[in-house]
Amino acid sequence: MNIMLFHSAYGLRPAVRDAADRLRAAGHEVWSPDLFDGRTFETVEEGMVCKDEIGKDELLRRAVLAAAPYSERGLVYAGFSLGASIAQTLCLGDDKARGLLLLHGTSDIAPNVSADELPVQLHVAEPDPFETDDWLSSWYLQMGRTGADVEVYRYAGAGHLYTDPGLPDYDAEAAEATWRVALGFLGSL
Repeated sequence: MNIMLFHSAYGLRPAVRDAADRLRAAGHEVWSPDLFDGRTFETVEEGMVCKDEIGKDELLRRAVLAAAPYSERGLVYAGFSLGASIAQTLCLGDDKARGLLLLHGTSDIAPNVSADELPVQLHVAEPDPFETDDWLSSWYLQMGRTGADVEVYRYAGAGHLYTDPGLPDYDAEAAEATWRVALGFLGSL
């Protein structure tokens, strides 16, 4: 599978590179573009300032430019938190997309989007301050209306970015469960 993996607001940290390596070891081809021009951050607040400085439109432009050379191959879009939001936006606009793997985040869904039978898998903490229960319920219903085939996995007690061992949110058990399920999902596409 060809996977375009987008980083969180923390930037292209070692955890993202490690995730890309894990996916490669499972036989996938993976690209993980740096949307922040080499900048990484110690706090989500610092990362969000960078995101706001760059701007949503510019981040999406950078993501599109990163994915464009590979989209004809049929990409699986994936991402962590902010990167999941970007992955979702690009995936729903790419009629050749093969799947969507969301780790720790979702995004708004434009009206009249069609994603007939698109495999979508979401992994998120429970509770998650950035992905509230009300938001996730609404997102799930909207994604279902697009025609996507959606699976949601919640991890009780885990922090928001629980797959990143370099952050306080890290939860080894939840992270390994996520990767086990996600690798199975990718292997089935």
